[in-house]
Amino acid sequence: MKRFWSGSGIATNKEMVKNLQNYGVVGSKKVSEVMESIDRAFFVPDDAPPYVDTPLPIGYNATISAPHMHATCLQLLEKHLQPGMRALDVGSGTGYLTACFALMIGPEGRAVGVEHIPELVASSIENINKSAAAPLLKEGSLSLHVADGRQGWPECSSYDAIHVGAAAAEIPPALIDQLKPGGRMVIPVGNIFQDLMVVDKDADGSVNIHNETSVRYVPLTSREAQLRDN
Repeated sequence: MKRFWSGSGIATNKEMVKNLQNYGVVGSKKVSEVMESIDRAFFVPDDAPPYVDTPLPIGYNATISAPHMHATCLQLLEKHLQPGMRALDVGSGTGYLTACFALMIGPEGRAVGVEHIPELVASSIENINKSAAAPLLKEGSLSLHVADGRQGWPECSSYDAIHVGAAAAEIPPALIDQLKPGGRMVIPVGNIFQDLMVVDKDADGSVNIHNETSVRYVPLTSREAQLRDN
């Protein structure tokens, strides 16, 4: 598993973003600004070091991704997270990336998080209410829902950007259907060996897929299967 730094010597969210820049993970000014604005500390368990570059368990056999993976996904989706656009975050977990999406697309856009563990949805709303994205949640351009993310969230489709935070055995057809022509989806695919796949839908509706990098995510599965070993 890739990790750009370890230890808990980094004390602030701003230092974490600076590290991501220093290691060449973040080159985008907009992504840097958004990651500085949304403090990761609000989205990790209280006893966890928030700024270490590692995934962290959040209960229910789920994790919050490492900062470098969040940065990578934000950069891959940046052109599809412009003001006024629509974004879907599947497996939204603690709400961190959904909050980042909402800040990027602003009050004229629509950011939707779906998560099939009700307790995580409830806590993610609490987390976001502590963050810079709280006004967007209050006025409704940001929302979180209990749902099977493999089915997306048709009520607000189609989406310019879709992010999937768990590994699918194959790309769910419903998510391709809900991707807007000209839109992009980032999704880890595979079982033991996984790749971060970038799915681009052309203006004519044709789909192009390329492999961005090797990754390791928890599986995208049913609520029952996820909780079986909890």
